[in-house]
This record gives sequence, structure tokens and C-alpha cells, in this order.
Amino acid sequence: MLDNAPRGTIVIEDIEIGMVRSLRKEVTDRDIELFAEVSTDRNPVHLDESYAQDTIFGGRIAHGMLTAGLISAVIGEQLPGHGTVYMGQSLKFLAPVRPGDVVLAEVEVIDIDYPKRRVKMETRCLVNGKKVLLGEATVLAPSGKFD
Repeated sequence: MLDNAPRGTIVIEDIEIGMVRSLRKEVTDRDIELFAEVSTDRNPVHLDESYAQDTIFGGRIAHGMLTAGLISAVIGEQLPGHGTVYMGQSLKFLAPVRPGDVVLAEVEVIDIDYPKRRVKMETRCLVNGKKVLLGEATVLAPSGKFD
């Protein structure tokens, strides 16, 4: 399940403080396996249930960066959208995401430097209303002047 339909690009001239965009995605076993393959992070806490049972998590968890990647999807597909350049991202992981969890990834514009086309956003991921990831992103937004 993925709810991240592209909504077009929002150019810097149209971005306002307080704008919010989001997506919902169920994290599946396949997602975790594919992320392990692509990233080469095969830590057994992500892939081996019997191993993970004996950890502080008491079972398998998704890679933290898989969850963070959902923030990238919102930024790259919705706000600002296509043509956006990621400049930086801070992350704080607050709780694990498990196979089958539905993650709500949100970005909210908190500061804008129009002349430099830089947008600062609060980023967060939630599972059942509980924050599992918090951070802040800085991006270079596309401009309508260059289209």
C-alpha cells in the first residue's frame, strides 16, 4: 500500500510557510529485503526473526534509512516535487518500524529563503500516531523562472 501520487512541482515562488504534504506506506517484508539488497545492509535485526527476537526490539525492524527514504519521496514527488535538490537532512530515530506498520511521512515548510531558493522543512514519520522519526531538511526548490 502506497499513497504518494505525484501532485506536481511547487515552485519556490508558490511555496509558503506552513505548507504540509504527506504519504502513507505499509512497510512490507519485501521492502525490507529490497532495501537490504540495494543498501547492502544485511544486519540480521532486519532480516532474521529468530536473531531479532533476542534483541532489545523483540523482533524484526525496518532499516531506519528505509523509513527516512519516505521523507525523500514526499520531498521529491510533492513538496517541492520534481526538480528539487536535497541539500541536507537531520534525523532522530525515536521508535522502530516493523514489517506491516503503516508509516505516515510528513514534511512541513518552516522557513524560506526566496532569493537563494532554499526551503527548510520539519520532517517526521508516525506509526499509529506515534512519532518514530523526527528531523529537518533543507532543499533547493525549483523556480518557475527557469521553466
